[in-house]
Amino acid sequence: MDHGEFRDPRLVPLYDAKYGWGRDDDFFVSVIGATPAARVLDVGCGTGRVTLGLAAAGHRVTGVDPARASLDVARAKPGADRVTWLEGGAEVAPSGAFDAALMTAHVAQFVVGDDAWSRLLADLHRALVPGGRLVFDTRDPAARAWEAWNPADTRRTVRLGEVEVVEWTEVTAVVGGLVSFTHHYEFPGGDHLLGSATMRFREEGELRTTLADAGFTVDAIHGGWGREPIGAPDGEFLVLAHRGRG
Repeated sequence: MDHGEFRDPRLVPLYDAKYGWGRDDDFFVSVIGATPAARVLDVGCGTGRVTLGLAAAGHRVTGVDPARASLDVARAKPGADRVTWLEGGAEVAPSGAFDAALMTAHVAQFVVGDDAWSRLLADLHRALVPGGRLVFDTRDPAARAWEAWNPADTRRTVRLGEVEVVEWTEVTAVVGGLVSFTHHYEFPGGDHLLGSATMRFREEGELRTTLADAGFTVDAIHGGWGREPIGAPDGEFLVLAHRGRG
């Protein structure tokens, strides 16, 4: 299944089992926290880890995601009643309703086409108030993170309740800035589930140009979760921008 980790009810719980709160979450909460009680749009909110963290910090948060199975998990978590949950992407967000928007967990890289990326940025621009902030993460292509996405380096066992699931990843194609891969999941009893996806690795110049074309001003691009310069070992582009006043 394409994006099975987010869409297959058998796999979605594994996401929370694998990923707890981390430095990346601290980064996003810190950035959003510069505006107390902000109205925040979390695009691609998934199972709601950061979404609920922001709500607990006193922000008014709307989480949007096209994967219903992930939203079902998010809506069942403690504190979920503090969040407005919408099925879809940025296109379902109301206009001029948010002080800040974010995309975490490299959600931006799952938008692979140029037209789709332009539409997403246009929808984010529309949803933000003038001066509203946009923050997202995307991997620095120079770090070549995909080279470690192979069965030997990614194989691990994840415990889900009383069940142990063995998982690994393999890259299936690298074409220009597009990297396709498949996640494998072996459940007890022999069930072998797959989740496939393609991610877009955009260069810094492309990010700056497309954001400017969409009406955003880039305030900073960091290379690591501690706000290090580009080229830091984390291998990230952490983009902070704001919507123009026009």
